[in-house]
Amino acid sequence: MPELAEDSERKNDAEVFVNPGIIGSDSTELNALIFDYLKLYNNLFLPKEGRFLNRTSLFKRADSLKNICDVRYKKIKNEYFKNYYHYSIASINASLSRGETYLINNYILNKPILNNHYEYMQFFGNCFSGYLNAVGSMKKGQSLYNIINVKANYNQLDAFLKDDKYLKNDSLRELVIIKNLWNFYYRAEFSPDAIETIISDINQKTKVLANKKITATMLSCFNKMQPGSAAPDFMARSKDGTMKTLNAFKNRWVYLNFFSVANIESQKEMIKIASLKKKYGDKLIFVSVCVDDSLRSYTNYLKSNPKYDWNIWYNYDNRIEKTAKENYFVTGSEAYFLINNFGYLAQSPAQAPSKGIEYKLNVIFKVSPKNTKTGIR
Repeated sequence: MPELAEDSERKNDAEVFVNPGIIGSDSTELNALIFDYLKLYNNLFLPKEGRFLNRTSLFKRADSLKNICDVRYKKIKNEYFKNYYHYSIASINASLSRGETYLINNYILNKPILNNHYEYMQFFGNCFSGYLNAVGSMKKGQSLYNIINVKANYNQLDAFLKDDKYLKNDSLRELVIIKNLWNFYYRAEFSPDAIETIISDINQKTKVLANKKITATMLSCFNKMQPGSAAPDFMARSKDGTMKTLNAFKNRWVYLNFFSVANIESQKEMIKIASLKKKYGDKLIFVSVCVDDSLRSYTNYLKSNPKYDWNIWYNYDNRIEKTAKENYFVTGSEAYFLINNFGYLAQSPAQAPSKGIEYKLNVIFKVSPKNTKTGIR
């Protein structure tokens, strides 16, 4: 089983990346493979001696990482891991704005849709974010807004996109629609009721079981996780192994996040949460829930980060009938919620630390933003 190396000293809230090591484990075991990949990633993408990496250099490093991984893991039989590194690299290219044609041709078209694979779905979401708007802006005649807001008609929306060069595949097109409607639901220019109607129609008509589950989760979330609705309570395992409940923090503001040890982006956010805890720790409670399958992964993470002094709990336990992740309809391994002191959802989903939650907290707690350092991924 994996053992993480002890944290190096943190000073002045500097961002520190932990390079985990594996002691006495099978090098083909999934956790060991992921840690090995993360080490390769850090070696290529963490600037050495403060050097600036320009865009061209980053492209080359992304390609180098893929070539190294293809050779290094050639004999590995674990398909989950192969897709893990493949779509982790795809997400790197997406974050570098590599280009729609490059991304879709290399990672989406003529490849299976991996609905249950986190890295694939993260990349998919990033790749097709805003795609319906982009297609709609190039269309003449009936507008995307009219189809969604006025007619709330899934068949017309499907037909509107059917001739797009990347959306010929029915299942792919349906998933792109679902992902974009999820984002539209939280935007002022779209009608939430109309989007709920379309999602309900997809749920009834889809022949793809995974899409049926996704839309069912969305409908439950629309009904139960609206800002202003009661924040669901849950039980989770604490650092000392005892069971804790969210309701223990009644009458306090709570910033709740879900994370995974294997999710690089959520790990960066944990570093920023540590800074938020120093700034707002007397004003609100921080609760982080680890959604990893392995309890050992969670306990090793705590050992490696002893200075993380807030409530970091573990999602799974045989004493729990329904987990925190299930109660909050979290479908991946990263999510954020802000709960007010009356026990209601103030932001759902909430902004991540690097996406501006600090500005919201400054307003709520009337903190001067004069010396605020905003988080940047």
